[in-house]
Amino acid sequence: MCSKMPPKNKKNDKKTAKTVTSKRAEEAKKKEMLEGEGSGRLKVLDSLHCTGVLASRQSSRDVRIEQVTLSLHGRELIRDATIVINSGRKYGLIGANGSGKSALLAALACRELPIPDHIDIWHVHSEAEPTEISALQAVVDTAAKEYERLETLIMELTEQDAEGNSEIIEALADKQDRMDPASFVPDAGALLFGLGFTDTMMHKATKDMSGGWRMRVALAQALFKKPTLLILDEPTNHLDLGACVWLEEYLAAYPTTIILTSHSEDFMNTVCTEIMQLTVDQKLVYWGGNYEQYVITRQEKEVNQLKAYEKEQADIKHLQEFIRSCGTFSNLRRQADSKQKIIDKMKEDGLTEKPLPDPKFMFNFPDTEKLPPPVLAFDGVSFAYSGLKKDYLYSNVSFGVDSDSCVALVGPNGAGKSTLLKLMRGDLEATEGQVKRHSHLRIASYNQHSAEILPLEKTPLEFMKEMLDERSETHGEPRKSEQDVRGKLGKYGVPGDLQKRKMSTFSDGQKARVVFSLMSITNPHLLLLDEPTNHLDMACIDALAEAIGKFSGGTVLVSHDFRLIDKVAKEIWVCDGKVSPWKGDIKAYKKHLSKEMAKASKARMSSCKGADTGAGKDKAAIEEAEQAAREASERAEAEKAAREAEAEAARQAAKESSEKAAKEAAAKEAEEKAAKEAAAKEAEEKAAKEAEAAKEAEERAAKEADEALAAKASKEEMKTEAGGDAEAAEEKREEKKEVKRARRAAARPPWMR
Repeated sequence: MCSKMPPKNKKNDKKTAKTVTSKRAEEAKKKEMLEGEGSGRLKVLDSLHCTGVLASRQSSRDVRIEQVTLSLHGRELIRDATIVINSGRKYGLIGANGSGKSALLAALACRELPIPDHIDIWHVHSEAEPTEISALQAVVDTAAKEYERLETLIMELTEQDAEGNSEIIEALADKQDRMDPASFVPDAGALLFGLGFTDTMMHKATKDMSGGWRMRVALAQALFKKPTLLILDEPTNHLDLGACVWLEEYLAAYPTTIILTSHSEDFMNTVCTEIMQLTVDQKLVYWGGNYEQYVITRQEKEVNQLKAYEKEQADIKHLQEFIRSCGTFSNLRRQADSKQKIIDKMKEDGLTEKPLPDPKFMFNFPDTEKLPPPVLAFDGVSFAYSGLKKDYLYSNVSFGVDSDSCVALVGPNGAGKSTLLKLMRGDLEATEGQVKRHSHLRIASYNQHSAEILPLEKTPLEFMKEMLDERSETHGEPRKSEQDVRGKLGKYGVPGDLQKRKMSTFSDGQKARVVFSLMSITNPHLLLLDEPTNHLDMACIDALAEAIGKFSGGTVLVSHDFRLIDKVAKEIWVCDGKVSPWKGDIKAYKKHLSKEMAKASKARMSSCKGADTGAGKDKAAIEEAEQAAREASERAEAEKAAREAEAEAARQAAKESSEKAAKEAAAKEAEEKAAKEAAAKEAEEKAAKEAEAAKEAEERAAKEADEALAAKASKEEMKTEAGGDAEAAEEKREEKKEVKRARRAAARPPWMR
């Protein structure tokens, strides 16, 4: 359950935040009976500040939390988002490494965000406790406790307010009805078998198991309990390919709500019905359908959004150019003001945002010289950790790996895939036979624990600079500049802001990127990669696949990520007591695994005599179990068909929406073009009228001037005839006045005449 918080900070604002978090932790402890097991508090929550407002009813089975904000170490992860969790849906949470996926899941699991009390949560984030009890008993005990908890809770809610709590009581009763104490042992055994346990391992004490196998026990406990909300953080990390296939099919037919993160595209395509995306601008966006449908829909939406954005910006630019061209002319100010109002209205209604692309990374393993074959050869190799022949993992194995090899090793857990890589590296010596390596061979290796070598108190820049300086001194080379070190880290997805942060604040995926940058220093001829995708996001996996494809050396890969194997592997070798090539591709191998798992499960169900006590099952119980398996298979097929239909409907809707948006944009563009042409025509007509009026005014002025000259001539003639000097002078003055008036009239603009 939730642990105590660390001492409060002396600063007032931090003190308030710590107090609130501590109260929540105390409330979580008090509600332990109500919430059940599986909601343990993660250490990350000690540095996490989150807020949110419950917008749905307390008694509702669907949850809506608004105004959600999360920040970690003072860095904002999610800003003003809305979380929607509908009962029975299966959500896949995606986002870049370090975007806050695990922090969000932890906040939901420990109720740092307001989740109604009647919704029990199980968060699979750590291994089962190492105890004396067996794996089978650990799973059965969890189910028995849950059954008792449900029974007690239903009675309490009925006594409090049977009518007001009817919806919650009904949901809890449905859940209890699905649990049959008489079938706990066989059902728990079937779960563990699907996750890779043999009958012998099921009865083994958990304290004698490795962390990976205890993690599977914890996963089995969560699946068997069937909580109202199941939260899974990278559930396939400790599974082999066979167990991944089984888990995909099992979760696809799971009856309750699931929120999960996974780096496996195949896994999310099979399981998820909706995608929750944490974007680069700290938003939470929902997409209908599985991961494949999300990719298609998002691409279509972003194409349309970019077109709308570019058109809006072009319209605004055109209007602003018109406004600037109007200058201070009084007769054009009215039009300029009208155009400015159009721009203001567009901004008020909200402009289309430019779609932000996900960050792209360019992993790059340096080119290396080709070594003549054989680069790495196994000659009649046999191996056992005990050294005894009866314990051989491999017997009389012979094969070769060259500079252009790209091999994927597949097989069940415990078959010795990681052991084979250790024999290649020289960490282990063959019990029999010989492993031959080229004298100049350089090997770079990655495994699930590689990040543990990183000094977490240092920054990536400090650590990488030290490693490069050490290498430069060893080889007598000049030291790398800080800019060179930054460039190398940047290539592997460790940008400038992360380079100066302590690695203790990094996510597992960000630590993995630092390890990959470290691997490139040795300029290797051969890459040995053991589960390299466990903590990487989709973009990094794509970058890794591209880097492996371009690498001039050889690669040997162990992975449960079908997509990565499909992209890079030239050969597939099956490890199971021997090493033999698989003739088909990885998709064919996945289908083969699915059939083999179903066949093995059916055989076990028929022959099992009771996983816990050895008591036999009667024929009716076997038939009932087989019928349940058939119904589960039919449900899975029906849900798969429904998802495909939903995906097809979503694709059609997206297509229609795209066509409609294109038509509307074309119609709007035509309408605006017509309006512009009409405005231009109106302006031309107005200018023509003004020019005509000016011409008429000039003609009137010329006519008046002619009349004035004629009058002058007439007066001169009359003056001559009269012969009077005084009158002539007077007439001359009047003539001058008339000429001045005519000139002034001609000089006036048309609108003043």
